[in-house]
Amino acid sequence: MTMVRTMLLALLLLVESGAHAQITIKPEIIDLWPGAPPGTGRPTGPERVGTSGSATGAVSNVTRPRMEIYRPAKPNGTMVLVIGGGGYFRIQIGGAALPAARQLLARGYAVAVLYYRLPGDGWNADAPFQDGQRAMRILSANAARLGIRDDRIGVLGFSAGGHLAGMLATRGGDPFYAPVDGVDERPAVPAFAGLIYPVVSMKPPIDTTQTRQKLRSLPDFASRVSVEEQVSSTTPPIFLAHAADDRIADVEHSLRLFRAMRTASRPVELHVFPTGGHSWGVGAPGSAVSQWPALFMRWADDAR
Repeated sequence: MTMVRTMLLALLLLVESGAHAQITIKPEIIDLWPGAPPGTGRPTGPERVGTSGSATGAVSNVTRPRMEIYRPAKPNGTMVLVIGGGGYFRIQIGGAALPAARQLLARGYAVAVLYYRLPGDGWNADAPFQDGQRAMRILSANAARLGIRDDRIGVLGFSAGGHLAGMLATRGGDPFYAPVDGVDERPAVPAFAGLIYPVVSMKPPIDTTQTRQKLRSLPDFASRVSVEEQVSSTTPPIFLAHAADDRIADVEHSLRLFRAMRTASRPVELHVFPTGGHSWGVGAPGSAVSQWPALFMRWADDAR
């Protein structure tokens, strides 16, 4: 990403933050890989940021997987890896990840915004899992330097980013790539996971999303990539927020994961709002779905 684009995204965060002057204008950039990332596919051309319609602020053609690190003025010791959605063909940075980062920072959470490789750009279908897993390990390895607790690194994902967050929560310990250095000895399972209007299940009839289309080449994907099928007795606490009228990712996605967590006797909290549709980010002021950030942060404060 060019310095100009980095500053534009950081300034977007600053503008949305209003009076929250504690938000860092220029984030720290951490590349995920010391050399070429694992897997296959090398998209050509520059990274793109959408400028119209639903693509406004969405990033695609990621060739440099990385994190942007934002630190609060009054840290509470917890880091949240924020993962924008977009069907694994783009990442909603401006419309979801940065607005959520702003609210988290205002409450003392450190934030890492993830720029991950996309199967829709020609990368291998499990590239997002590789990048998400590596990001968690880097945060763990740098916990002391970043002023965070190693046991308080969570994830927050939207739509397809919610799917990625769910995969980290349930399969973060799986070998998605061969170790490249000592960082890969660190854990990759988050302490807690927030999934906002997530894609969860690859099983019909509920999933007709782009997420499913981009992952269907993976072996046994209908089971191994359905998050609800991977819940175990060690799955960390999960927070779910969904709108009942979501026509892109049916609310049944969250309901299936909620039931799986309950069956496994794992901590889970679910909020279903009557209206909101899909891709609402932090929610328009005054809308029902705009309640979720406060609910999530209150929950995350105590999630164990």
